[in-house]
Amino acid sequence: MPPRSTGLAGADAQDDFLRARRRLAVSRLRRWLRREPGDIDHILPFDEVVAALGRLQERDAGLKVVPIDAVVGTVDRTRGFDRHFRPTTPQVRARWERIATAMRRGEAMPPVDLYKVGEAYFVKDGHHRVSVARALGHDVIDARVVEVVTRVGAGTDLHVGDLPLKSHERVFFERVPLPPDARRRVRPSDPWDLAQLAEGIEAWGWRWTQEHERVMDRKELARRWYEEEYVPVVTLLRDADMLGTGTEADAYQRVGADRYRLLRTHEWSEDVLARLRAEQR
Repeated sequence: MPPRSTGLAGADAQDDFLRARRRLAVSRLRRWLRREPGDIDHILPFDEVVAALGRLQERDAGLKVVPIDAVVGTVDRTRGFDRHFRPTTPQVRARWERIATAMRRGEAMPPVDLYKVGEAYFVKDGHHRVSVARALGHDVIDARVVEVVTRVGAGTDLHVGDLPLKSHERVFFERVPLPPDARRRVRPSDPWDLAQLAEGIEAWGWRWTQEHERVMDRKELARRWYEEEYVPVVTLLRDADMLGTGTEADAYQRVGADRYRLLRTHEWSEDVLARLRAEQR
């Protein structure tokens, strides 16, 4: 809900700033009482996010109308605002109130400059305008957008504490460059298990190379493993009612480890699954 107007734009702008600061204080207290992570309201740093996700390319997306709630990061201003663009310091007050006064008077604002990474947006220029627009209850903002394409995507719920895990995920897809549909399907419940999965896929590729007496690159390895190993095995597990809890990737890793530990074989077949089920009993 937009704040009320008294008709005195300058005075209302001062109230807007104080209200935004109070909301920040209340939010911090609520987070503390709930024992939530300390970084949950930290603004996302563009360079660190792109480094974790793996930059591929960027392209000019032109002038866009951007959902203001999707603007959660900054290119070079990690102090002054939180991820909801509430002012974290009184040092931004003078400029903030000037912009708020202009907006309340209906003056046109130039578009802000944003980078788009996945579904999240990062401010290159226009931090105060984004902050004021949010405080005044605006849903969207005009922006010049440059889209950065990364190896691993990001949603607007990304937090600073997620970056190590995102970097881990990126390394997996560099080692095993699965097609997009396969990426969405091969998902362990615990993303940290991706490292162990990558080791297993590379071992499968080595055995394939020995059998066929030729070397394949990582793209071919990822495609062949998915089509010739993962999909058939998961189908077998589903038909045998051996998926259990968790994702199908969890079942693939769990049963695969049990198969070698108990039967000392890399083969997959209905007979192997029957023997494995008998051994587990």
